[in-house]
Amino acid sequence: MHICFLSNEYPQEGYTHGGIGSFLKVVCRGLVAAGNQVSVINGTNAARRIVIDEGVSIIYTPFRYVAGISWWFNFQAVNKELVILHKTNPIDIVEGSEMSFSFIRKIKGIKYLIRLHGGHHFFAEGEERSVNIWKAFQEKRSFRKADAFIGVSDYVVSHTSKYIGFQTKPTKVIFNPINNEIFRPADLNLIEPFNLVFVGTLCEKKGIRQLCQALPLIAEQFPKVHLLAYGRDWKDQKGASYLESLKAGLPKSTLNRITFKGPVPQQELPDIYSKAAICVFPSHSETLGLVAPEAMAMQRVVVFTKLGPGPEVIEDGKDGCLCDPFAPNDIAKTIINALAHPLKMESVAKEAAVSANKKFAPEAIINKNLDFYRQLIA
Repeated sequence: MHICFLSNEYPQEGYTHGGIGSFLKVVCRGLVAAGNQVSVINGTNAARRIVIDEGVSIIYTPFRYVAGISWWFNFQAVNKELVILHKTNPIDIVEGSEMSFSFIRKIKGIKYLIRLHGGHHFFAEGEERSVNIWKAFQEKRSFRKADAFIGVSDYVVSHTSKYIGFQTKPTKVIFNPINNEIFRPADLNLIEPFNLVFVGTLCEKKGIRQLCQALPLIAEQFPKVHLLAYGRDWKDQKGASYLESLKAGLPKSTLNRITFKGPVPQQELPDIYSKAAICVFPSHSETLGLVAPEAMAMQRVVVFTKLGPGPEVIEDGKDGCLCDPFAPNDIAKTIINALAHPLKMESVAKEAAVSANKKFAPEAIINKNLDFYRQLIA
């Protein structure tokens, strides 16, 4: 099969990337290893070029940035690349995220698949904000053009379908895989006591503010507790820094318990997780999230959100802990309970590694994707 992904997030050396980038790298390489041809069409502000990454062909096609109409030029660029690619090496599947097909011209014989990573409607609901009419139009138009859907969790499928009817078309839930070559069980002796680790964009929906507010409550029982927060600062449309706003709202005594480390490359995360007593990800709105499974695979205790896909990832008290991400008191209570029962948490950490390897192992997930692709083109 020849599978072509439409995404601007395939990881590039020297640049940090998010969850979709991590997903693409593992899945694309895995599909190639299974004997398939894989292409990625990626927009760029530089000259056109093709890069081969362990058999994955990444086509960097020039995008134009013209106020108000960039979207039109850029979709035309992608359409042109698809035609060229299909003539050279016929494509079986084109895959993209929620808005990828809004203005794509479908080519006969190709199946078009949307992977639900969390689109505009999904996050508008999760963040309790109004739906943008233009973005909503694009997303619905893209969904109409899709032949099938893969959701990265039951939660993202059910909540997206509240806004856009799509489940009359073939739909499958397949978790994102983790890179188990780098995220694997680490010696428990590497843990630095009372070291809490957060990884994610520093923004409201990731729950970092509530986590910071929980620290004084935790410190009442564990005075040595310290939070290391890794991730890029989020800025609003006016360029205002979320991190600066967060710091301004916290007392100095709390800030003394936090070190903001900034973004780090994915290859540095295993070392970071290995030293964590507890990894805390109290996200308000997630489709699945890879940080929790990655830390679990490292054999570390993870505190994750009890909302959304949280219960799909973690069985509370068995292979991790779940908390109310909107409630600093509950976050604190969950972390205090974990720190107070080290032997129980050692058992939880070991079970986390077993669970993560079972649910998120790349080989099994690649095979599930291939089975679904074959069903579509049969």
